[in-house]
Amino acid sequence: MFTARPPYYSAIFTFIASMLLLLFLLILTLIFKIFTEKSINNPNYPPINGTVFHQLLYFDRLYDYQTEVARKHPTFRLLAPDQSEIFTADVRNVEHILRSSFDKYSKGKYNRDIVSDLFGEGIFAVNGEKWRQQRKLASFEFSTRVLRDFSCSVFRRSAVKLAGLVSEFAKANQVFDIHDMLMRCTLDSIFKVGFGVDLNCLEGSSKEGTQFMKAFDDANALVYRRFADPSWKLRRILNIGSEAALKKNIKVIDEFVHGVITRKRRLLEEQHDSSEKGDILSRFLEASKKSPDQMNDQYLRDIILNFIIAENDTAANTLSWFIYNLCKNPLVKEKIVQEVRQVIIGPNGEIDVDNIVEHITDETMDKMHYLHAALTET
Repeated sequence: MFTARPPYYSAIFTFIASMLLLLFLLILTLIFKIFTEKSINNPNYPPINGTVFHQLLYFDRLYDYQTEVARKHPTFRLLAPDQSEIFTADVRNVEHILRSSFDKYSKGKYNRDIVSDLFGEGIFAVNGEKWRQQRKLASFEFSTRVLRDFSCSVFRRSAVKLAGLVSEFAKANQVFDIHDMLMRCTLDSIFKVGFGVDLNCLEGSSKEGTQFMKAFDDANALVYRRFADPSWKLRRILNIGSEAALKKNIKVIDEFVHGVITRKRRLLEEQHDSSEKGDILSRFLEASKKSPDQMNDQYLRDIILNFIIAENDTAANTLSWFIYNLCKNPLVKEKIVQEVRQVIIGPNGEIDVDNIVEHITDETMDKMHYLHAALTET
């Protein structure tokens, strides 16, 4: 005797089969879009080294992976569904793109779509007139004596805080993450220069500042991941996974930054002495009086946040790599230590960590030729 299966078994089987068939067709369509009309065998194009999905496979060691590939092929392509992505480590190509023919290379819709949620209408996400306007405004403000003096004083104070913490770890013979400390230190410094506000990330004494720092770092990482994840638009539509996390982080960033702008605007309205306007936000708020409709709070948020994004990682990563190389080259480290002692302390003097900022001046920095050469080589 045979027992008849309930009708819903057939429905479940049909549903599963349909989903598998649909998934197969989607994968087939994706493969077709990736490998068609890409001039794969054309010698006039850079060689192909896989697809964008390879970036996901090597995401945890992406820089090392791309460095290994670049040693074999200084310029190569990764295939994507709608285009080919070109990667180059050839100095001639880099100079051509970023210097000789910069006007010919725009950000493009692909890149703008990826970064605009975080970068907004800032300089890293716009082209043409908007880019030129921000570049002109930034160049003028950064060239002012007031901003240069303010920036130097901020970085000197941050250097003293960092030196004090490192000294405490050294006395206690404790291991610490220098890259994390440099990221916190540079974010404190650059946020102070940009917004005139103390985040206190290095000490961790400000809950609001710590929340902003975490949201800021996480948002940067999640936006970066979009370049290796072709499914990010679907995730954003469904508001799931990394895209849901990115949305929450950007909300934290926006609320914090807009709050800072509102408080700063109110503070400047109460003050009338323009000589106190050292940070970038204060100077941009002053400039916004000429065109308040264009330079609104959202526009100011985008401009200054782009500045912070650009400077923070660059400074922290460069210094981390510099220290790493010093640890691998103790002779170079010793020469730098001797030069710093000779220039700042003198042959017979002693100096406390807390007082070192008083001895770091433009004049003493100009005398540190070996340190300058080591940093430049880094």
